[in-house]
Amino acid sequence: MIESLGLSATEVLSTTRSVRRRMDLTRPVPPEVVEACLDLATQAPTGRNRQHWEFVVVTDPGLRKALAAYCLNGMTRPTQPVYFDDSDRWDPVARSKLLDGAQDFFARLHEVPVMVLPCVRMVRTPNPSVVQQAGVWGSILPAAWSFALAAREHGLGTVWLPGHLHHEREVAELLGIDYDNVMQTVLLPVAYTRGTTFHRGPRVPAGTVTHWNRWGNHTTAHPD
Repeated sequence: MIESLGLSATEVLSTTRSVRRRMDLTRPVPPEVVEACLDLATQAPTGRNRQHWEFVVVTDPGLRKALAAYCLNGMTRPTQPVYFDDSDRWDPVARSKLLDGAQDFFARLHEVPVMVLPCVRMVRTPNPSVVQQAGVWGSILPAAWSFALAAREHGLGTVWLPGHLHHEREVAELLGIDYDNVMQTVLLPVAYTRGTTFHRGPRVPAGTVTHWNRWGNHTTAHPD
């Protein structure tokens, strides 16, 4: 029988963290637990009302080592620019702690027992429109996040990593993915956590990033 933590929906949604420091890299993750999480992931809504998702589950040590190398290289020597910077919203102490934890995590990324790559079937087109992009990403990211939430309920931790996408073609060749018709999205390392109690993360208040009816209006507009 597959055990679960019995968390409420609110607990799962508010305590699913990017787990770096507390991954138990010595404890195997049974395939049936991964399959249970994937079963829940495939219940997610899609952006085009069709299921175009595919999931590549990597447990082979050699392949995990190669994936970790591509991811680390993409994070440290990106081939494409990053289009946003929210560093002004970070507490300096929290940011320093995160970077230290991330450095340690990436040094051992290849030891994570399972890596999951959610992919989406599509025909690659040059310079896709915003509408096209929204349809594609909306058809896979809800499922990817549902997998992360299901993992939390089963005592597993995940991290949202896009670094390997700087080498998407090479990763496709490594794993036998049809590059022209299947797009990789995110890399989710999966491992049991040391301890299962997590708390709400440090976030800016929702009211400061919520706009009512017009951009810049942070005050709830109550009808008369």
